[in-house]
Amino acid sequence: MSLCVLYSRAREGISAPAVTVEVHLSGGLPAMSIVGLPELAVRESKDRVRGALLNGHFEFPAGRVTVNLAPADLPKEGGRFDLPIALGILGASGQLRTEALEGHELIGELALSGALRPVTGVLPAALAARAAGRALILPEANADEAALVGADLVVLPARHLFEVCEHLNGHAALPRHRPEPVASSPGEAPDLADVRGQPQAKRALEIAAAGGHSLLFIGPPGTGKSMLASRLPGILPAMTEAEALESAAIRSVSGREPFDPRRWRVRPFRAPHHTASGVALVGGGTSPRPGEVSLAHLGVLFLDELPEFDRRVLEVLREPLESGRIHISRAAHQAEFPARFQLVAAMNPCPCGYLGDDSGRCRCSAEQVARYRARVSGPLLDRIDMHVEVPRLPTAQLGAPDGAAGETSAAVRARVVAARARQLARGGKANGDLGPPEVERFCRLDEEGRRLIRRAADRLGLSARAYHRILKVARTIADLAASESLAAAHLSEAIGYRRLDRRPGH
Repeated sequence: MSLCVLYSRAREGISAPAVTVEVHLSGGLPAMSIVGLPELAVRESKDRVRGALLNGHFEFPAGRVTVNLAPADLPKEGGRFDLPIALGILGASGQLRTEALEGHELIGELALSGALRPVTGVLPAALAARAAGRALILPEANADEAALVGADLVVLPARHLFEVCEHLNGHAALPRHRPEPVASSPGEAPDLADVRGQPQAKRALEIAAAGGHSLLFIGPPGTGKSMLASRLPGILPAMTEAEALESAAIRSVSGREPFDPRRWRVRPFRAPHHTASGVALVGGGTSPRPGEVSLAHLGVLFLDELPEFDRRVLEVLREPLESGRIHISRAAHQAEFPARFQLVAAMNPCPCGYLGDDSGRCRCSAEQVARYRARVSGPLLDRIDMHVEVPRLPTAQLGAPDGAAGETSAAVRARVVAARARQLARGGKANGDLGPPEVERFCRLDEEGRRLIRRAADRLGLSARAYHRILKVARTIADLAASESLAAAHLSEAIGYRRLDRRPGH
């Protein structure tokens, strides 16, 4: 036959829309054209495919070859279409039986030798192939990643174009990939017991983990702010399979690091440098790729030295902190990526870092302190649930014996998991994700609590957003105490975590 139809997948955000690969052979001068909005890497595939077929001792047709990637208005990128294009040419020229193609989807880049090279974005393609009820043929290096979707998907890895042809011709079937189960342990994270002292900061970290709250540490250099932040993933509840797949899909399409099956259920911890650009933080590019906020999805985004970030870069965090998603628009491309991360930031109290320290080393003027703190906008600080001081520890406490170590991450995680379970049973989500109607429903105050929050709002000048965030933090404190009602003690502790809402001298 002169026409062959195959099925593949494109990449669009973290989805994998279907692409029908149609290959037609006709008479005329030898030529090969690819249509259907291909980008440069796809247009170059005709040279890779020609080399792979000739070096694999196949016959390349001596007429005109037209490849259509449908739908025509969907941009196509990368080398993922090399394998279906090559098989389409073989099928259209009669060198390959086409009966089996209906039940398969194909993805893979070809080397000039005919070997299959791995591609990015395999996990979304595997999820889509499972939904379509087709087997997925792909490079061997991508097999473990595709197999994460479960036994419902038939994953057929191959090392060479010749192996795929033998399978489709019925001569030698490709073995179905069945990976060995690999345990993913949250214990790989640093342990909270390593942190000396800082009981208030540890308490705030536990509350943040239990309710999914954002957190800002304020203190002099070397007091353990970064150390505390790195312990947060180790006390968070384990991800569900659906959450782990969504997080892994983002890493898959980013292509920034090789896939590691041992860590696919470990919550991500991203710590971009303060020189990072806005595009690096939220994503972008000619063909939009996820940024740090999306790579931290369902995990932790840690911003150390918060005022040192460019203010315009920090402002892009406002949308994902509220909606949990980021929209990227370019002239020819639009993409949406999930970005429901837990923000943990750290900053010094002043430019020199020692404001309020007992050593008396700070010589910063009030104007310098105000200018330094103004680098972080009020609207962004308003969106951070908790502002916590991390003071310098006495030297004697730093040299305490091992027996003076604090609680382990495992002990704290047990309380966090119990508190999170109460939240999910009550409202189906963590307290940090509650909307205003849900806050009114689940965070009701008694008369004493209402008087307390009114006094705090008048004294601190709280916005409506800060008011609701205090209530959500108080609800988490009550959940950690296994209390159904929200008492004044819970509310008072939550108000104490709004350090930057206080006026100087208060």
